[in-house]
Amino acid sequence: MKLYDAMTPNSLRVHVFLSEKGIQVPRQQVDVLKGGTRTPAFLALNSLGELPVLELDDGKILTESVAICRYFEALHPAPRLLGEGAYEQARVEMWNRRMELYLFDAIGAVAQHSFDFFADKVEQSPDYAAAQMRRFDKLLAWLDRELSDGRPFIAGERFTIADITGMAVLMVCDLLPKRLPSSLSHVKRWEDSVRIRPAFAERVRSAA
Repeated sequence: MKLYDAMTPNSLRVHVFLSEKGIQVPRQQVDVLKGGTRTPAFLALNSLGELPVLELDDGKILTESVAICRYFEALHPAPRLLGEGAYEQARVEMWNRRMELYLFDAIGAVAQHSFDFFADKVEQSPDYAAAQMRRFDKLLAWLDRELSDGRPFIAGERFTIADITGMAVLMVCDLLPKRLPSSLSHVKRWEDSVRIRPAFAERVRSAA
């Protein structure tokens, strides 16, 4: 199999997921900045022109970071990053969706409406970017209140894909750059704990 990879937030999610499980997969780097996802060859793999893409040995294709993670979780269950048992799996799904649909969506919109790279892909609006940043700050305050119960990770006592999606949020923050307020002590505690995990620290170093 082959994983088409790049230094993007969604590729980061798969990178960390595989690293946490100790899975090695051959990778092909795609130069996003030079239009590598817009070539006919790449669009034949993913018509949306997005990363990551997993090509299986039989030629089947999987796209979307969480779908790829679910595939590897089924093949390599331990450690459980999508939860174990009905309740934990549902709770991890709930928190991963919350991280993706709220925080990741908000900070991603700021990037899409701010970076020159997206100028030919979306109709950019500085006012919308500012509004989404205000939304993001409110969501951070909400997350801080949620984490005030003392749990170490987003979905509970264990590191899961919900934390990995949170890492993707941090990656976008680093690119903007946007620092999380130190006044949000519970969010900062969580941020400090995930930034030191080897897979994320390695990815940040390679992006520098």
